[in-house]
Amino acid sequence: MQLDIPDDADEAEAAAITAVFRTLAAEAEAAASQGSTDFSRDDWRFAGRIEALQSRRVRVPIDAPRDEWAAAGRTDRF
Repeated sequence: MQLDIPDDADEAEAAAITAVFRTLAAEAEAAASQGSTDFSRDDWRFAGRIEALQSRRVRVPIDAPRDEWAAAGRTDRF
């Protein structure tokens, strides 16, 4: 994974971009250590759908089911 930070990003933006990449890398490493390479659900897109359909913002937990149908049944817990 390559990290590209825009030249015009200020310090806070660069820190936010770096934090997102670190989180994604940690999730990928955790999944790989458990023998899972299934990244079928895009957490950002999934959270956006919850916001659009339920009019609320959520943070999708790392341990949420990777299967979208199973995760959709648990959105009340996010």
